[in-house]
Amino acid sequence: MGPSMTETAPKLELAGSRLFNSWLAQSGGSLAITTYQAGKVFLIGLRQDRLSVFERTFERPMGLGIVPGSGRFWMSSRFQLWRMQDFLDPGEMRDGFDAVYVPVVGHTTGDIDIHDIAEDATGKPVFAATRFNCLATVSERGSFRELWRPRFIDRLAAEDRCHLNGLAMENGRPAYVTCLSQTNVFEGWRNRRRDGGVVLDVASGEVVAAGLSMPHSPRLHNGTLWIVQAGTGEFGRIDPATGRFDPVCFLPGFARGLTFAGHHAIVGISRPRENRTFDGLVLNERLAREGIPSQCAVCVVNLRTGDVEHRLQIDGVVQEIFDVGFVPGVRRPMMLGFRNGEIAVTL
Repeated sequence: MGPSMTETAPKLELAGSRLFNSWLAQSGGSLAITTYQAGKVFLIGLRQDRLSVFERTFERPMGLGIVPGSGRFWMSSRFQLWRMQDFLDPGEMRDGFDAVYVPVVGHTTGDIDIHDIAEDATGKPVFAATRFNCLATVSERGSFRELWRPRFIDRLAAEDRCHLNGLAMENGRPAYVTCLSQTNVFEGWRNRRRDGGVVLDVASGEVVAAGLSMPHSPRLHNGTLWIVQAGTGEFGRIDPATGRFDPVCFLPGFARGLTFAGHHAIVGISRPRENRTFDGLVLNERLAREGIPSQCAVCVVNLRTGDVEHRLQIDGVVQEIFDVGFVPGVRRPMMLGFRNGEIAVTL
């Protein structure tokens, strides 16, 4: 008889650094984390002073679009885009949770590889349709509706030519996107991972910064444009006037997923999904030089000092983080899924 499932199945292990819980309490919010590698969505909060981890299973959950103060967020899965809505009234509690997120709307998009998601000034979702190299929104009569694509992409094609993955919003409108290259052929970005990445200005279509290594997660925070370079393991800022990337800190993993809480950045880092993931990248060379393995974690970076002040280490079944979101004003959230009958009786 072979080994039992309990002996072979990896477990989920989450461990905060010494002051992680204290920081989360002081932040006034909670965290949402997606990992398509494990098919999980995690909501991280506090129950008194102890970590509360609530998980749900979805097929290939990826991008998160938190809408602060609205009681809702967006999340993409393999072929759908979901709008999650909190069913609790302000101040209401249910079983110790102060938010109960329910998937109230699901748009069937097909497998278009939705990465970053945001909500525009009209309340509509805007997302990176990475497989089709464009920004898009939902459509009533189709898979999606194209909103914008880079000048170097000559037509709408399901070829993931440049891996347009990141979206930064400003005043309810798309402001910047990140692409892993400016190639116009099927998966051409794969040969430009080391230095082909760009940041593009959506309004003008111009290149703001070039020579980047796998840029992800552009975000505007307090008037500054921030990104992560997954290929170098660096988190830093971009000066749109000069195109210069100013690194703030090094993170020992594939950096992807970025949000903010006050003067702290919250960044997800991952282990390689396969042996070749880091090949040819500065990140791999840096890890080898430092003599340390890659990690899967959520890192909390002080924007004033560049120090990684806190960390939530994730081990076991989860080896890769796709996106992270900060949910202000919610201390201990939960979420409904489709794997049990609870969603049928939650009113």
